[in-house]
Amino acid sequence: MASFVDRVKIDVTAGNGGNGCVSVRREKYKPLGGPDGGDGGRGGSVFLEVDPQSHTLLDYHHLPHRKATNGTPGMGDNREGANGEDLVLPVPPGTVVKSAAGEILADLQGAGSRLEVARGGTGGKGNAALATRKRKAPGFALLGEEGESHVLILELKSVADVGLVGFPSSGKSSLIGAISEAKPKIADYPFTTLVPNLGVVQAGDERFTVADVPGLIPGASQGKGLGLDFLRHIERCAVIAHVVDCANMESERNPVDDIKALEAELAAYESDLDEVSGYVPLGERPRVIILNKMDIPDAADMAKLQAEELAKFGWPMYAVSAVSGRGLEALVFALADMVLRLRQAEPERKVQPLQVLRPPAVGDSGFTVTQQKTGQGLVYQVRGEKPERWVKQTDFANDEAIGFLADRLYNLGVEAELLQSGAKSGDTVVIGEMEGGVIFDFEPLQSAGAELLGARGQDLRLEGSTRRTNQERREQYHQMMDGKEEARRNLRLEAEQGLWTDPSDRKSVV
Repeated sequence: MASFVDRVKIDVTAGNGGNGCVSVRREKYKPLGGPDGGDGGRGGSVFLEVDPQSHTLLDYHHLPHRKATNGTPGMGDNREGANGEDLVLPVPPGTVVKSAAGEILADLQGAGSRLEVARGGTGGKGNAALATRKRKAPGFALLGEEGESHVLILELKSVADVGLVGFPSSGKSSLIGAISEAKPKIADYPFTTLVPNLGVVQAGDERFTVADVPGLIPGASQGKGLGLDFLRHIERCAVIAHVVDCANMESERNPVDDIKALEAELAAYESDLDEVSGYVPLGERPRVIILNKMDIPDAADMAKLQAEELAKFGWPMYAVSAVSGRGLEALVFALADMVLRLRQAEPERKVQPLQVLRPPAVGDSGFTVTQQKTGQGLVYQVRGEKPERWVKQTDFANDEAIGFLADRLYNLGVEAELLQSGAKSGDTVVIGEMEGGVIFDFEPLQSAGAELLGARGQDLRLEGSTRRTNQERREQYHQMMDGKEEARRNLRLEAEQGLWTDPSDRKSVV
């Protein structure tokens, strides 16, 4: 089972807003005291927060679907619904958030930095909030909005001060195990290290971190071996240390060629740090050459033969042995000094302000009208934050709510824009996506206004509605009860005339 995960795809969903309440205050001597339906609660939002105690994305590998709680519906007596609880997902420092298409959305650094990745839906307005001078007792309320839902890619790029790079089996794991308390897997075959190892090194009063990146080979920048999966772990390293196997017995390899080959892969690697400000390019970061396995006699001879060519790089060079401990103390203090100087030159990373993922604005008008050709003919599509949100808030089982939606669209200018685009009476109009949007027939020049409302729960603009009014319901109920009483009266008369008898009324004879 995986114990280290550095790239996951997660599905985050915010909570839905609660529906508004339709209620009328009723008390003694005040049968209609006015609307008192409260608003629905807000749905919980989803946040990503940097947690220094988190070092892996393993939890999201096992549970990729995360959802915040919903808001509760409003209640009578002007009581608002409870808000949903926000969901905060901890992520390690150095987590890059990308969209499903690979676009960088945020680079989370600094403990406590937050990113809102999904906003909770707004609660629907109750009928108390919808009351006006002309609409004194609305018979409808707005529905709560759905919470946002996004598919995100989280990539962890290990934040270490020193990154150890080298060919497979060059002794990187042994080296990090010798200078820190890390316990990496060590074996005598290539690609023993399949996940990065992080170790904390203490050099006097200074402390720094070292990352053991899995072995790289020529072609790693194009995905050969494990290259692409782990090259990103050295993107954040302040110092790059080349670990060279001087005891290598392959005739076609030598320390100089190994370093040149890895430098070519680093230069060819297309990092996305160019899109993130505040990072030094890989080619400009300090280098260190570590000649490893000097406890083997052949390694010392190889180091002497390549000393002149190695000096041409102009980088500090240290001969060490992870097995015997030779040269490790000098190496550790030298690395600590380099890291200290880089820390002093680098400005301190502060907690980033709250960032919010938001799509770009549709336009100045708030909506757009376009013509779409379909198999059923020409369709006029209306897209925009306001029209689409209003449609989702509308209870289409309530005629008055539909009329309220018509008023809002008319006042926004949707009807005028449709007429300007060439729409005529009877044309098909869809608000939202072509698949799943609300479709209706366009009826231009329709009168709008609360003064055209009929009885509570009605809208006179909607002709031919089959929905029963409250008065019709009461009349049908009284007719049904009168019919039942008349049937009981006829049964009693027939029983008195002796037309039928009930056996249960007979008394038992002793």
